[in-house]
Amino acid sequence: MIGRSRPAGRHRDGQPVATVYQRVWDGPARAEAELLGQSWPGWTVLYSLSMRRFFALCALPSPQPVIVSDDTAEELEQRMREAETLLILRVPASENRRPPRTRRSRSSRRTA
Repeated sequence: MIGRSRPAGRHRDGQPVATVYQRVWDGPARAEAELLGQSWPGWTVLYSLSMRRFFALCALPSPQPVIVSDDTAEELEQRMREAETLLILRVPASENRRPPRTRRSRSSRRTA
């Protein structure tokens, strides 16, 4: 190759830009993930091209990160519902109760 000139390729300086066909991989699945993410505002929904799975990351406050995954969008939505239910049930009892009623003393009841 030393001393020989190479023919100009499409990536060389000064060459016109060539249009290349861009393939959209798993377009319908990615569209489903986007729709699911729009309909569930407390979640971020992604579709993994390499794993061919749907993933959902919960943005609601929780002690640990909540990530669910499944092969189909319908099953992922079911798992998201289950995860939200578990998060609601795991709210500490102190946050879920009403404040305790204070009893008034007998002397304050008579004057009131």
